[in-house]
Amino acid sequence: MRLLLIDGNYYVYRSFFAIRELSNSRGEPTNAIYGFVKTVRRMLKDLSPDLAVVLWDEGLPKRRTELQPEYKATRTEMPVEMRPQISFIREITPLLGIASIGVPDTEADDLIAAYAVAARARGDAVVIATNDKDLFQLVDEKCHVYSTNKTDLAAPTDTFALLGADKVREKWGVPPKQIGEVLALIGDSVDNIPGVDGIGPKTAATLITEHGSLDTLLANLDTVKSERTRGKLRAALTQIAQNREMVRLDDDLHLPAPLDALQITPRYTELIAALETCEFKGLLAEVKAEAARNQPAPAVVATAQAEPARPAQGELF
Repeated sequence: MRLLLIDGNYYVYRSFFAIRELSNSRGEPTNAIYGFVKTVRRMLKDLSPDLAVVLWDEGLPKRRTELQPEYKATRTEMPVEMRPQISFIREITPLLGIASIGVPDTEADDLIAAYAVAARARGDAVVIATNDKDLFQLVDEKCHVYSTNKTDLAAPTDTFALLGADKVREKWGVPPKQIGEVLALIGDSVDNIPGVDGIGPKTAATLITEHGSLDTLLANLDTVKSERTRGKLRAALTQIAQNREMVRLDDDLHLPAPLDALQITPRYTELIAALETCEFKGLLAEVKAEAARNQPAPAVVATAQAEPARPAQGELF
């Protein structure tokens, strides 16, 4: 089985900013809706998953905001034009045949991690569609990240890539399981997690590689070659410990829906009606053609055949 886990908020934002000035005849913005639907349909075509779910952010976990009250405080407010669209997208996602799940006071990252761990435990392959650096921690032989970024494609003719452990190590300088250790040192400006002053991704990866792990590094600061770096690390020990906990994924969450409930079952009639309100002519034509191809064949009613008439006795001769 192959499970596709989609970072819903990421793809809504990406679609909104990639496609501008798109609306229906009533003046309602539809750019994020169009981009999201096209992107998800492309994923299904590229990956042919058996199971799929879109996970959504629905607030911040208490454990993170208690550690760092300013967590994500610098993020800009959602654009006004996006708000009705994200609500519509969450309603239309099940019509695409994909489960749509969010849990109050829970981030999508943690739900994705929980589903990935559960799926891998029963031997399923997992593909995560995201650009969130935290989720690269999950990559292993059974879990890959779906990417359409040109820098990740192996050949100019490729349309997507599945990033495995080797590619992640190439990008980060450490194995996937140690990305959290790098983030503990460098922080995350997007989420307003402060890092150690003057230590960037390359320096952090080098330090962790040289010492084998973050724990070994912090236990042996006297062996760090640069005196300046040693001083910065010592001054930031509390921050590093907090950061490590901040980027730790809650992969043991209760699954809101069991894995076997994530079967892909498009509801074409309702989907077409919803897309008609958006007035997507080309996309509507695609979906209608797909719906026609996937209609069950008409049942063939068997009719009893009449027994051949027996010839009259004299007809045998």
